[in-house]
Amino acid sequence: MTAPTLSALETELFIKPVGDFPRRIVCLTEETTETLYLLGEQDRIVGVSGYTVRPPEARKKPKVSAFITAKFDKILELEPDLVFAFSDLQADIAAELIRRGVNVFTFNQRGVREILEMILTVGRIVGCSDKAVALVNELETGLRDIAESAKAFPYRPKVFFEEWYEPLISGIRWTEELVEIAGGEPIFPEFRFEQSAKNRIVTPEEVARRNPDVILASWCGRHVRPEAIRARAGWESVTAIRENRIHEIKSAYILQPGPAALTEGVRRIHDYLKEVVLREEQPAATR
Repeated sequence: MTAPTLSALETELFIKPVGDFPRRIVCLTEETTETLYLLGEQDRIVGVSGYTVRPPEARKKPKVSAFITAKFDKILELEPDLVFAFSDLQADIAAELIRRGVNVFTFNQRGVREILEMILTVGRIVGCSDKAVALVNELETGLRDIAESAKAFPYRPKVFFEEWYEPLISGIRWTEELVEIAGGEPIFPEFRFEQSAKNRIVTPEEVARRNPDVILASWCGRHVRPEAIRARAGWESVTAIRENRIHEIKSAYILQPGPAALTEGVRRIHDYLKEVVLREEQPAATR
């Protein structure tokens, strides 16, 4: 009697090994790219966003997207087994990739806790949960150290965080939370749960009325122009303008909801706020 043979499908299912974790990943935003590098899993990345700057070596990877556009044919040529996307702003990209048979995982982290959860999820997806937990513990320790340092401030400066200049946009959640951790008091706390930028537009008059002690500015993809901020009508009496407290935080450090914001971004905010409050304590003759 002839022994039964396996069909081609049975051979595929039961004989060939199943890949346990994604091996070819495309990251459409920088925060998942940086996370994979920090986890030591950068060899899995086969494509990145053209806006990626961290870490610098990631720039050598094939660039397959902007923020709301993507080169679909180029992505397919890379044969990814997973694409990481971010937020509703990339929903159309995600939908098109899904229609083309690609696996897509879309994150929507908006606050500090959600950024840490994103890191843990990436770790689970690529099979290095232990390293992800260690990274999150390290990031949490850094944030606690900064918050502890901020407790020594004689007061908490009122901060206007300017994400864009025309129209004025402020209040994105993770930047507001990081300002608080760093020792400041955001002047538009009511906007932090508004995901859409159009819902976080503020008027120059309202900024002036709330009278920030400090203006932190980060214009996505553009250099901040302090002279343009100082020249705004009606702002001459704003404390931050009178005291020349306008400080740029590079968008790569703060406007990506990922590891950069929880390290370099929050440190730069804290260092500047510390400089401001310590300068206030000095006698006028020594300033």
